[in-house]
Amino acid sequence: MKEMTIAARIESIPTVTAFVEEQLEKLDCSRKAQIQIAVAVDEIFSNIARYAYGPEGGEATVRVETEKDPAAVVIAFIDHGRPFDPLAKPDPDLMLGPEERNIGGLGIYLVKKTMDDVHYEYSGGQNILTIRKQIS
Repeated sequence: MKEMTIAARIESIPTVTAFVEEQLEKLDCSRKAQIQIAVAVDEIFSNIARYAYGPEGGEATVRVETEKDPAAVVIAFIDHGRPFDPLAKPDPDLMLGPEERNIGGLGIYLVKKTMDDVHYEYSGGQNILTIRKQIS
């Protein structure tokens, strides 16, 4: 397991993405899975940066673990911000045009569709959003 704690700010996204990509490079991860994971990391961390904390800001921890059989990567995003379950919101209606849909929710929808598992819990004063993706 590897983890990093960093300021929950938009400017931190490239550092978080590089950290996760570094872990994926050590594994036999398909390019398709790498791209899907990168999009998910960007979406989830940007939501934490934008919405978890007020103007005072805060930190977030990104934890990367691997599973062997089947080969998978599990990434947890942990923050001490306001409790918020992004999975509780209904999926956007993709049959509606962009001008007819409510704003928001498309990014987490893409995460849910491209990851093998997405789980949220609020525990010990922390939001914990975990994604899992098979990598081979």
